[in-house]
Amino acid sequence: MATFDKIIELLDKNNILYSIKNHPPTRTSEEAALHRGEPLKIGAKALIIKGKDQFYLTVIPADRKLDTKKLKKILQSKSLRFATEEELKELTDLVPGSVPPFGNLLNLPMLVDKTLLEEEYMAFNAGSLTTSIKMKVKDYVRLLSPQFAEFSFL
Repeated sequence: MATFDKIIELLDKNNILYSIKNHPPTRTSEEAALHRGEPLKIGAKALIIKGKDQFYLTVIPADRKLDTKKLKKILQSKSLRFATEEELKELTDLVPGSVPPFGNLLNLPMLVDKTLLEEEYMAFNAGSLTTSIKMKVKDYVRLLSPQFAEFSFL
């Protein structure tokens, strides 16, 4: 089953309200926000990071940057790096820019930046460069019960 279908199935099964937006292909958070017609700050940027000997799915608001110094400390890792395009394909069967903030569906441990909680809604590419989902942050938290930490900056 495609990642998008898995997300929809999970949301529907848990009676979570959401909207779907089809748009031209996007590779950046800025492009996605523009095509969604939503502020950049509600975008949920899902980044796959390798720390120590493990990959992690990290989620930060799209208007923020990853604070690698803080993340190294949280993950107790001397070094961090982004997954390569090949690793991303192998781990998730997805392309850069299409990774959704659902570590449970990708079999990856997940860490979400606390600042995501500052907005009522979140929007994200849903396993595709041409399809986004918008949902309430509180529903996302209730559904996934993610681990939160502070590891981003403006």
